[in-house]
Amino acid sequence: MELATEKPVETGGGKKINYRKKRELPLHLMLLPGLILIVIFAYIPMVGVSIAFQNFIPLKGLFGGQKWTGLDNIQYVFAMPNIWNVVWNTIFIAVMKIVANLLVPITFALLLNEVRNMLFKRTTQTIIYFPYFLSWIILGGIMIDILSPSDGIVNSFLGLFGVDPIYFLGENSWFPFTMVASDVWKTFGFNTVIYLAAITSIDPSLYEAAAVDGAGRWKQTWHVTLPGMHMIIILLMVLSLGSVLDAGFDQIFNLYSPQVYESGDIIDTMVYRMGLLQAQYGPSTAVGLLKSLVSFVLIATSYLIAYRLFKYRLF
Repeated sequence: MELATEKPVETGGGKKINYRKKRELPLHLMLLPGLILIVIFAYIPMVGVSIAFQNFIPLKGLFGGQKWTGLDNIQYVFAMPNIWNVVWNTIFIAVMKIVANLLVPITFALLLNEVRNMLFKRTTQTIIYFPYFLSWIILGGIMIDILSPSDGIVNSFLGLFGVDPIYFLGENSWFPFTMVASDVWKTFGFNTVIYLAAITSIDPSLYEAAAVDGAGRWKQTWHVTLPGMHMIIILLMVLSLGSVLDAGFDQIFNLYSPQVYESGDIIDTMVYRMGLLQAQYGPSTAVGLLKSLVSFVLIATSYLIAYRLFKYRLF
């Protein structure tokens, strides 16, 4: 039997209008302002991609007879002596963030799920969730203060055990791991909520059956909780593939300095310096274009994998 809402309705003019489309028309109209903003601020600026193939001179304007250079800007970028070090830094930091932002929230969600005191549980969720709402401008200042080698809380605490001050933000050996740890601190509260939601969807009768079979809390976690949330874990892991070249510009830009360029300079920060500080508009646009193309392929691949394996789709 067809639902009544799916039947076409006769109008005075004799035309058939699908009732569902008529009902959803106000929702589409609500989306219209957002779509207009996306077109203005996301699609129209894509015309500037042409700068990657020009010897761009700002005074001539975007359509002022710029000299076309073909692939010269891309060749120039790949000939830069530090380009592969920058690419390695980007991938290394991004992959570490992806792994850490999977393991830490899952572990914390499993531990928090075992807490029976609801007041403590909700208070903890609120505390760990709070940094997610702060920008890296604010958190960057906090990190600089607490990691200061002279009077920072972390080094003061380590000094109690006779450890020499560590320059977390000034040594190449420490900087990438500091970026990963601080990113986890900011985001794991949000990710923990996602995994807790997945845990609450598990059928309670499975825990009862496991308890009847003599399984303790650890075995219940291993054989019931983890298998029950494995779909969301794998799905988020697959979807994170698209961010392999996104190591976090906001965070690194606010925390890095020239002495850690060797281990902390990523594609986005290099594009910023080349384009805005050194006025190399063509090469910087070429780098950004290449990154966007690779990211697009990775995102498309991740969504294809998610659809093929888990039937996950956006549209």
